[in-house]
Amino acid sequence: MRQVTVASGKGGTGKTTLSLNLAAYLSEINQDVVLADADVEEPNSALYLKPKWEESIVATKAAPVRDEQKCVLCNQCASYCHFNAIMALPSEILVFPKLCHSCYACSQLCFAQALPMEEFPMGEIKVGSSMGFTCIEGRLDVGQEMATPLIAKTIQKASTIAKEWLIVDAPPGSSCSFLESIKQSQIVLLVTEPTPFGLHDLKAAVEATRALGKSFGVVLNRVGIGDSKVLEYCENEKIPIVAKIPHDEMIAKSCARGELVFQKVEDFKKALEDISQFLGEER
Repeated sequence: MRQVTVASGKGGTGKTTLSLNLAAYLSEINQDVVLADADVEEPNSALYLKPKWEESIVATKAAPVRDEQKCVLCNQCASYCHFNAIMALPSEILVFPKLCHSCYACSQLCFAQALPMEEFPMGEIKVGSSMGFTCIEGRLDVGQEMATPLIAKTIQKASTIAKEWLIVDAPPGSSCSFLESIKQSQIVLLVTEPTPFGLHDLKAAVEATRALGKSFGVVLNRVGIGDSKVLEYCENEKIPIVAKIPHDEMIAKSCARGELVFQKVEDFKKALEDISQFLGEER
C-alpha cells in the first residue's frame, strides 16, 4: 500500500479538489483507493462525494486525571510536561486535558501513581463509500485545542482498510497538523499557485517535507495568474513540477456545482494523468 498525502502551505490552493478528483480518477482506472480527509477541523470532501456512511467511531485520546488521595503535591508532573497541560499550585495540581499530547510521561513517572490516564472524546471518524472507493473523514469536536491526535487516528483507521492507494487530504499550512499528515506517507504532493503568497508558503512546506525526508513533487494550480517565481524556485531547488493546472473558469464552475472536475475539464484530467504517471514512477 502506498500512502500519498496531498498538502499545501496555504489554504485555498485547490488541495481538496485535487485529492478527491485524484482518488476518483485512480478508482476509475481500476485502482484500489481509500481517501482520508485529514483536514479534521473542517473536512469537506464529503460535500462533493456524498458518501454512504457505513461506520461511525467516537475518537478518543488519553489524558491524565489526578487522584487526590494518592497525590503528594511533589509538583514533578508539571516539570515533566512540555506542553503546559499540568500546572502545579501550592495546594493543588491542575490538569488541562485539551492541551495533553498523550505522551504518558507524567503518568509513568509519577512515583505515587496519582495520575492515571483516562480516555476523553475528541471527535468522530466516519467510514463510507462513494464512486467505487472508500472515504474516511475525521471531524474534530468544537472546542478541542489540538487536531494532531485525531489526524493520526484518522490516517491509522484508513491505513487498516487501504490495500493499494491511500490518498490523504491534509490540513493546510506547514505546522504540526501538516507534519502529522505526511509522517507515514511515501509521497507528498504539494499544491501551490503562482503568486507571492503561494511561493512564500510553498517554501515553508518544502522545508518541512524535506526535514522528514519525504519524496515530493509540486502541483502548480491556476497557471496563468501571478508570475513565474514559483517555477524559478522549483527549478533552482530541483523540485519536480508534477502537473500544471490552468486557471480555468470551467474548473471553478464544476467545483461550485459539486462535480468531479476531471469528468468535465480535459486539462484537469490531463493533470491527473501526469500525477498518476509520477506516482507510478515513484512506486
